[in-house]
Amino acid sequence: MIAATVAAALVVLITYWLHRRLVVAPGLRGRWAMAADTVLVLGALAGVGAFLTASGMLDPAWARPLGFIGFTWWAVVFYLILGAGLIALVSLLIRLVARMTGRPRLARPQRWLQIATAALVVVTAILVGSGLVAAGRPQVSESAVVVPRLPQQFDGLRIAVVTDLHVGPARGAGYTRRVVDLVNGARPDVVILGGDLADGTIAQISADLAPLRRLRAPMGVYGVSGNHEYLVEDGESWLDFWERLGVRPLRNERVELHRDGATIDLAGVHDYTAPVTAGTDPAAALDGRDGDRALIYVAHQPRQADAVQGRGVGLQLSGHTHGGQLWPFGYAVALQQPVVSGFGEVGDVPVFVSRGAGSWGPPVRVGAAPEIAVLTLQAPR
Repeated sequence: MIAATVAAALVVLITYWLHRRLVVAPGLRGRWAMAADTVLVLGALAGVGAFLTASGMLDPAWARPLGFIGFTWWAVVFYLILGAGLIALVSLLIRLVARMTGRPRLARPQRWLQIATAALVVVTAILVGSGLVAAGRPQVSESAVVVPRLPQQFDGLRIAVVTDLHVGPARGAGYTRRVVDLVNGARPDVVILGGDLADGTIAQISADLAPLRRLRAPMGVYGVSGNHEYLVEDGESWLDFWERLGVRPLRNERVELHRDGATIDLAGVHDYTAPVTAGTDPAAALDGRDGDRALIYVAHQPRQADAVQGRGVGLQLSGHTHGGQLWPFGYAVALQQPVVSGFGEVGDVPVFVSRGAGSWGPPVRVGAAPEIAVLTLQAPR
């Protein structure tokens, strides 16, 4: 109840602040002011509905359109706040210059405010509109990577990395089917599900993940938990459900992959945020392995590479970051994660971070297109 009250108060404050910056400050009057305020109020109501859908208080089976519209509105709010803040800063600088130069007319730049505010609204609409289109069109990205100690028999092995689907509040089974079709069309040898597949309860949105049952990979489909598996539902229950879909969860454990008489290790751990009852345990995942084998390590967050320094990891596969999802948020993500997108090095661990196939919250991506990453492994020459 307290959390809901705080959230409602925050929504009211944000909406009022936007009213002040977008309606009052530029001097909108009459019908234009009424139209702008109506959009702000309806958007705020839809945004609250989106949160209720994400929390499970509203069933996505019927409330998903509300979730889609409401979370899209929060992308609009994100850019309106950034832009309105910038306009307010420039306005303050203009006033300071006016006082310093003794030119009081500069202190009331009404015309400039009107033009800047109109431009902000247009730019926001373009960014969010194009971001909606981009987020709904995941693409297969192809990369090659040399893996230390990889046997020649595994040269050319194709691994599809599918992470951060986030189906539930804004997208459903149709989106999952689209991703599955793209994965199967890429003909991977192994599929890795990197966590954060759903937002909500098993009872409400398990059907949205059901198309994962159609994933095809001759050497198996494996997965690790992400932080969102633990937000609303018990994470272990989600992993149990994945098993019913034909996915082999890696619960702080290792499996051997065999090909033409050669063997490599595939290990996976729970997410960094997993509760104590599950916990992330790299030592358990790597216990007893042959150090001469190539090792592919799967962990939801790139920063989990810190825990496997000096353990012979040939390649870590991660997600979580969404590549920032909404520019310029990627700069903030970089403060927490050592790699935001693509390939990087964390100490002695080579890391690949997928931008993810879905979107968290707003079904919008700006500057960070969704991807199904297909990596072709290469043996050292």
